[in-house]
Amino acid sequence: MKGARDYNKRILMTKRVRVFYAGRVQGVGFRMTAEETAQALGVVGWVKNLRDGRVELIAEAEELQLNRFLEALRTGPMKNFIQRIDVTWSHASDTFDEFEIRYY
Repeated sequence: MKGARDYNKRILMTKRVRVFYAGRVQGVGFRMTAEETAQALGVVGWVKNLRDGRVELIAEAEELQLNRFLEALRTGPMKNFIQRIDVTWSHASDTFDEFEIRYY
């Protein structure tokens, strides 16, 4: 039974963020920076360019890890390219095994 409790506790603590970054965020290494940062922090999900010039990111991890991840992107080498950040929090889907750059 302990294993089930641990699994349920992990699921309850895991969160998801959907983030839209606007500014000059395409063609400057933003997706690669997001991927490297996510992998270093144990965050899973994906990042992709949108046709309207924004970048969309879906990430899942424990809330503390996600906050560190978002802060690293906001204050790191891409900070001068970001003009607006829209973040939506929700429950994790637990469907990702890694963080990747998507091209579709």
